[in-house]
Amino acid sequence: MPVIDAHVHLYPPEVGADPGGWAAAQGEPHWARLCTRRRRDGRAVQGFPTVAELLRAMDAAGIDRAVLLGWYWEKPDTCLWQNRFYAAAVRAHPDRFSAFASIHAGTGPDAVAADLRQARDAGFCGVGELSPPAQGIAADDPGLAQIFATAGDLGLPVNVHVTDPQGRPYPGKIETPANDFVGWARAHPRTIFVLAHWGGRFPLTDPRFRELPNLRYDTAASPLLYDASIWRKMVSAVGAEKIWFGSDFPLQLYPAATDAPEMARLLAEARAAAMPPAVLGENAARALGLAARA
Repeated sequence: MPVIDAHVHLYPPEVGADPGGWAAAQGEPHWARLCTRRRRDGRAVQGFPTVAELLRAMDAAGIDRAVLLGWYWEKPDTCLWQNRFYAAAVRAHPDRFSAFASIHAGTGPDAVAADLRQARDAGFCGVGELSPPAQGIAADDPGLAQIFATAGDLGLPVNVHVTDPQGRPYPGKIETPANDFVGWARAHPRTIFVLAHWGGRFPLTDPRFRELPNLRYDTAASPLLYDASIWRKMVSAVGAEKIWFGSDFPLQLYPAATDAPEMARLLAEARAAAMPPAVLGENAARALGLAARA
């Protein structure tokens, strides 16, 4: 099976040229708080690579395919803008990229259902990354319920941002209650929910997460959040078949080692933890309909 990085973000060149100015002009302050902040030593927390630079980083790491995740934008128009960019990237590199669609629940049930069907027809293979609290969307919002229901009907996994309630604070951190994820998974049993960032470690502290069959967990930003023991702990808790390798590129995962966003060190960490091929690509490939292309 190929190695698949199931959690990658990518932006058009105009964003990288002036991230803060772009966010201000578009009315996306939450994204700016998270993605343009700097560490105490003044270094940026992430880069803004081009498509060519992402492909070079994938080649250097031995990543066969990247799943381009959308963002939890505050404006519906920004969601459509990113979807257009991703559609073009996938058309240009269908052998290297897949993409999840950005969707804003605030447009209402009918609109989000239509947007999701259009995204599926355009080749998108999932939804998210979503973060309803960051978008000002209530957990019981009808538009959000329609996203989950339509995604289940269309066979599109939904990636949802999760923060660890016991994790360290950082600018822009928003709490994501455990009851929200449990409620969504129970209400939409046909929908696969991929809980980002190891699902905030909820499977290690809340038995409900270990019992729900439609929950999956990605490894995005792992070294910034947890030590390397998290790999084996999570495999023991939920099984390797429910874990998807994901880096959160272009986030700087090892700031003490390099200034350049890259994926190789995280893949090496996963292999050092004896992660099987299922985690490194097989699980995502099967769920996203990529196995036949492997």
